[in-house]
Amino acid sequence: MSPVNVQPIDEVKDPVQRENTELNSPQTRLIIGGLVVGAILFIYLLATQAITQPILLVIGLLLGYTLFHARFGFTSAFRRLMSVGNGQALRSHMLMLAVAVTLFAPILAFGYSFFGGGVSGYVSPVGVSLVVGAFIFGIGMQLGGGCASGTLYAVGGGRTVMFITLLFFIVGATIGAYHLPFWTEEMPAFEPISLATSTGLGYGGAWAISILLFGIITWITLAVEKKKRPPRMAPKPSANGWKRIFRGSWPLFAAAIALAVLNAVTLMTRGTPWGVTSAFALWGSKIATFFGIDVASWGYWQGASAQALQSSIFADSTTVLNFGVILGAFLASAAGGLFKFTKINLKNVAASIIGGLLMGYGARLAFGCNIGAYFGGIASFSLHGYVWGILALAGTFLALYLRPLFGLSVPKSKDSFC
Repeated sequence: MSPVNVQPIDEVKDPVQRENTELNSPQTRLIIGGLVVGAILFIYLLATQAITQPILLVIGLLLGYTLFHARFGFTSAFRRLMSVGNGQALRSHMLMLAVAVTLFAPILAFGYSFFGGGVSGYVSPVGVSLVVGAFIFGIGMQLGGGCASGTLYAVGGGRTVMFITLLFFIVGATIGAYHLPFWTEEMPAFEPISLATSTGLGYGGAWAISILLFGIITWITLAVEKKKRPPRMAPKPSANGWKRIFRGSWPLFAAAIALAVLNAVTLMTRGTPWGVTSAFALWGSKIATFFGIDVASWGYWQGASAQALQSSIFADSTTVLNFGVILGAFLASAAGGLFKFTKINLKNVAASIIGGLLMGYGARLAFGCNIGAYFGGIASFSLHGYVWGILALAGTFLALYLRPLFGLSVPKSKDSFC
C-alpha cells in the first residue's frame, strides 16, 4: 500500500507546477531587467574580483537556466521512485553522472584546469555524520519542496514559499557549521574512500566501475516500473526547433548532459566541482557576526576557511554560482512567461521552515547536498556520494508519511519541481 494518497495530475494546485498546455508569452520587461542586473553584477565582479568570478557567474546562470527549463529534479526524482515506482527522472540522474565521471576522470587524473591551479574532487569520510546528515536532508527536501539547487531555481522562478525554505536553509546551515566539529571529531567515521585512488583501480578502473553501477541502477528502476506500472511523466509545452532553447521545456536527457558538462567546466574553472550549501553557511555566519556572535571562534571557520569569513561574499565562488543559478532560473521563467509569485498558507510555510532547517543542518553534516555530495561526490568517484544517495532515499521514504500532515501531496507525474 502506498504511504500517501497519490494526487491526480489535474488536482495539482501549485500554479508554478501546474503549467499551461500551451506556451505563454515572454515577459519581456522581466527579461530585460534580469539581463541588466546580470550585466551589472558581471562588470562588478570583473572589476573587483579574480577573473574566475565573472566566469562562474555565467556558469551559474547557465546552470539555473538549464535546471528551470528542464524542471530537472532531485527531490521529485527520489519521491516519484519511492512513492509510485517511476524511475524516469532517476535514470536521467544516471545519464548525468555517467557523462560527469567521463569528463571528471581525465580532469582529475591529469590536473587539467583553465587557470593553472590544481583540481580536486569532493571526496569525504563515510561515518555517522554523513549517515545522519544525508538522512535528515532527504526528509527536509521533501518537506521544504526542493533540494539545494531546486530551492535556488524555484526562488528564481518566483515560487514564494521557497523564499522561506531558503531563509531557514541558511539558518540550518549556520547551526550545522557551529555543530560540525562535534559530528566530525567525536563521532566515528572511516577515512575518505575514492574508487580511483583508494582502491588501486586508477581513474580508468573507477570510471568502468561507476558506469557499471549506473547501469545496474538503471536496470533496477526499469524492473521496478515493470512491476508497479506507474504513470509516465506528463509532457510539458515546448517550442519547435532552435526556439526550444529559449522557449518551453527541455528533455531531461539534454539537461542531464548539460549539467554534467557545466559541472566539469566549473571544476576546471575554480578547481573544485559545483557546490551550493557552503555559501549558505557563509551567509548565515556573516549575519550572525553582524549581530555580535563570535563566529570566528567556531571550529568550522578555522584554518583556510577563516579567510572567507573576512572577505566579501563576492570573493566566494559558491556564492557567485548561487547568484548565477537564481538569475538564470529567473531569465528562463520570464522567457517562458512563467514568472509569478505564488500563494502560501500556514501549512506549507511550516513545512518550508522545518524542511529548510533539516536541509541546512543535514548538508553541513553530510559534507554537502544533492549537488556537492551526491552529484559532485559520485562524479569525483567518492564512496560517500553513493552513501548520501541511499540515505537520502531512506529519508524520502519516511517523509512520504509526513507530507500529508502539512497538506503536501505526491502527484503522479507532474510534480517536476526539484
